[in-house]
Amino acid sequence: MCEHYVARASEPFRLDELWSFTDRLERYGIAGFGWGAAWLTAEGRLASYRDLRAFRDDPGHEALGATETTAALVHLRRPSKLSTLGMADTQPFDDPAGRFSFSHNGDLRKIQTWRARYRREGRIHGRADTEVGARWLEDAWPATPDPGRLLTTLHETFGGQANLSVLTADGSACAYAGNTENPVFSFRLGRIGIASTGIYSIDRSVFRFVAPAAKERRLVRIGATVTLDRNGEVAQAS
Repeated sequence: MCEHYVARASEPFRLDELWSFTDRLERYGIAGFGWGAAWLTAEGRLASYRDLRAFRDDPGHEALGATETTAALVHLRRPSKLSTLGMADTQPFDDPAGRFSFSHNGDLRKIQTWRARYRREGRIHGRADTEVGARWLEDAWPATPDPGRLLTTLHETFGGQANLSVLTADGSACAYAGNTENPVFSFRLGRIGIASTGIYSIDRSVFRFVAPAAKERRLVRIGATVTLDRNGEVAQAS
């Protein structure tokens, strides 16, 4: 299973300020089958990066670490089906219209009818369930979105064990907790607010092994979405 997190702060930070945390999240979360990141640029657009190697094995993460942003999403992959390994299924998924980047941890179960529809439309390129959720989110995204509510509705539509994260072009960073096997926590690492999955341990071991310096630690209840505000604080929990 995968691990992922969103991060946000009031002032720009380098992505590599989170690389030690990312390395431990991958290692203790038993990921390592590809990774990716999305971030908000200084021009107010979303940019992204993906690689099929583990974060720790990809030399590209060193140069990427110099990138400055105020909001980011990072996904570390460990697919339920190793037959889905490939760039087409490496996360996060970028909205073609540039409105958001999306990632998922767990499984989306009721996807077959939707997959068949999106395949007919020429919009399916990989084999994993997350792409189906991404296509649904593209169509459901309204002119004035409520990302938290959209993630809840996405999980209600497809079911399964699903933690979901989204980073929007206005910098909103949201995390939905819907996987009872992998809790989601919000906390702060210095000046950066984080909402992250918890290494598939039904306790708070993420703070022992991955983020021992974390402050303001909170468990996100199942079925709830947290949104990080401009300061990286939990602005909304719904």
